[in-house]
Amino acid sequence: MTYDVIVIGSGPGGYVAAIRAAQLGLKTAIIEKYSTLGGTCLNVGCIPSKAMLDSSEHFFNAAHTFQTHGIDLTDLRVNLPQMMKRKNEVVAQTTAGVDFLMKKNKITVYHGLGSFVDKNTVKVTKGDGSTEDITGQNIVIATGSKPSTLPGVTLDKQRIITSTEALNLPEVPNRFIVIGAGVIGAELGSVYGRLGAKVTFIEYAGSMIPTMDATMGKELQRALKKLDAQFYFNHKVKAVVNMGSEVSVTADDPQGKEVVFAGDYCLVAIGRRPYTDGLALENAGLATDQRGKIEVDTHLRTSVPGIYAIGDVIKGAMLAHKAEDEGTFVAEVIAGQKPHINYLLIPNVVYTWPEVASVGYTEEELKSKGIAYKTGSFPFKASGRARASMDTEGLVKVLADKETDEILGVHMIGPRTADMIAEAVVAMEYRASAEDIARMSHAHPTYTESFKEAALAATENRAVHI
Repeated sequence: MTYDVIVIGSGPGGYVAAIRAAQLGLKTAIIEKYSTLGGTCLNVGCIPSKAMLDSSEHFFNAAHTFQTHGIDLTDLRVNLPQMMKRKNEVVAQTTAGVDFLMKKNKITVYHGLGSFVDKNTVKVTKGDGSTEDITGQNIVIATGSKPSTLPGVTLDKQRIITSTEALNLPEVPNRFIVIGAGVIGAELGSVYGRLGAKVTFIEYAGSMIPTMDATMGKELQRALKKLDAQFYFNHKVKAVVNMGSEVSVTADDPQGKEVVFAGDYCLVAIGRRPYTDGLALENAGLATDQRGKIEVDTHLRTSVPGIYAIGDVIKGAMLAHKAEDEGTFVAEVIAGQKPHINYLLIPNVVYTWPEVASVGYTEEELKSKGIAYKTGSFPFKASGRARASMDTEGLVKVLADKETDEILGVHMIGPRTADMIAEAVVAMEYRASAEDIARMSHAHPTYTESFKEAALAATENRAVHI
């Protein structure tokens, strides 16, 4: 079979690329190694983790805030099998939705391992060992990423686990060690912390979510301390050993002294690596860089004409929505259009509770670039809507150019900030000033009023409610 576009990988980047290509009238095929579509995000990442985050938050609220709301419960307990069952149902519904979209858009789906025969031919090796060659004028590599590990640390997937196994534990651990206090570690650590586990974070950097604005890391740590979580920053893990019924983690503390931690499970959440295993890139004349990534130009074209790469296998943040934007972008490039992506304005979100959401420059980045800026903040404890829902942790922080007042960055930690950040993205896409947001009407009472108040604070310190 010959296609206009072949997409290898059916995660958010891959399936969106395929859909957009089909919408543009291109004969399209998609290849997926596993039996279900959706990639890591839908099967063992974004979607199941959000289902578990929501379930654990419901339990935590039932245990800690329902009585204050006037709701009395007795014999409250975690039914982990049912929680996992619901999570799996959400995943099944979501992946089935992608199946439907493939049929709707008349995209041919191949299940099997895709590997290059040459720059225009891909071999699909199916589960039964049979193979089929298909050819394409354009090929998009969208194979995503896999969890990274530390030198000398073996992921046995029993006691020493990745995020995939953490979403399918047979029990709530008494002691849960998380190596890495970034996005994945924070989210899954908070899930089991809410369910009653004693969570210990061991982080090489000096703070939580170290790639985000420093204020967000401090506020998130403060929130998770209320789950009785413990934090060990500037610690270098040297060894993780499965002892049978528990795990032993050895690390050097900031002074170089060796310390040992014991837990029931150890989640290794130090990031992810590009996944190009089995692609046989060399047959197409491609190679990866020293970080395992495929180099592309500003049009997401590789060094081989007709081959493109998107998502986690190329430079940039490993975010599902970044991959989706690139999927749309690359399909439109192939169709001869001239799309655009502003990578600075791709938001980043941590789905803990409180949620963390950011877009644009961090305060640290502005300082390092020597950009003169002003800042305004507004705490959720001063928000009437947040008080009504008992979600008063966190704040909204607006960074604006000192001279022009253009918004340069927005950082939020609090209730529903994952949704609130979209207003900031829209504003920054249109190069709005802090005063523009300050003068816009925001419904009362809503969480988004806090964004307006932070913008007011950045505009001559005009916040009204603090």
